[in-house]
Amino acid sequence: MKVIDIINTAVQNKITRFAFELLPPLKGETMNSIFDTIDKLIEFSPSHINVTFHREDIKIIERENGIIERHITRRRPGTIGISSAIAARYGVEVVPHLICGGQNRFETEDALIEMNFLGLHNILALRGDSAKGENHFLPREDGYAHAAELVGQICDMNHGKYIDGEINNCHATDFCIGVAGYPEKHFESPDAQTDIRFLKTKVDAGAHYIVTQMFFDNNKFFKFVEDCRSAGINVPIIPGLKPFSSLRQLEVLPNIFHVELPEDLVNAARKCKSDEDVKTVGVEWAIAQCNELKKAGIPVIHFYTMGRPDSMVRICRELF
Repeated sequence: MKVIDIINTAVQNKITRFAFELLPPLKGETMNSIFDTIDKLIEFSPSHINVTFHREDIKIIERENGIIERHITRRRPGTIGISSAIAARYGVEVVPHLICGGQNRFETEDALIEMNFLGLHNILALRGDSAKGENHFLPREDGYAHAAELVGQICDMNHGKYIDGEINNCHATDFCIGVAGYPEKHFESPDAQTDIRFLKTKVDAGAHYIVTQMFFDNNKFFKFVEDCRSAGINVPIIPGLKPFSSLRQLEVLPNIFHVELPEDLVNAARKCKSDEDVKTVGVEWAIAQCNELKKAGIPVIHFYTMGRPDSMVRICRELF
């Protein structure tokens, strides 16, 4: 089932479901951690599961003779294979991520063909982050600088149009495409209005729905939705939440994800004597967010679990 159909069905039935996101294991590890996380959450009937895609790293090796070698490596490979394994094992819809970063359009086409063969018909299309050491995002030769271009290629394949225009009678794929939105704007955008315009290009290119970056203040999400509707963006918008779980995240989340933590949440976390107490604060905060979002009729809430399901289990027992 496509994510857009899951969303529409939830709207029709006036219910709220949840989805969550997983990271591929580090190279050399097994999928046990993936399965352990899903095993703890599958009883609550997630609407779908996202699997992130991670771009290449550069590994620098200095040989004894002084020669410096640079190797391209991937620390978390296997997004497509993991997605297929999850779908086969649990019978749940899976959304592999696909990024522009580190890929050219020919590699992208091959990945899409592979997903199609495996029966994976939902994709979250993202630009991705800059490579380490880059001051700004640089696309690969024959790659894409913006997610809208990636969305365009996926839509072309949905119409039977492949890169090699000489191939006749091409099989048309049937991908449902999600894209990212930023209630507090993407950190590279000069202002919120510019960010909304870029988001609209992704929707105009053919995206079916939007899932947001994490936020901790629902008012920012509701304002974001209002601004999107005013700009002519009318596809469903799925809110993204992350259960706050440690004092360290007071610095990590704003610095890495460019999100603002509400003063009440920060003060409550700082009063805690342990990270276990902080986790409880985070769970209670997320539950309060979810209750307000459910009351507003949000059909699906997306959770960034980072492979740590304990907080999610507590939230799901309360809400789903």
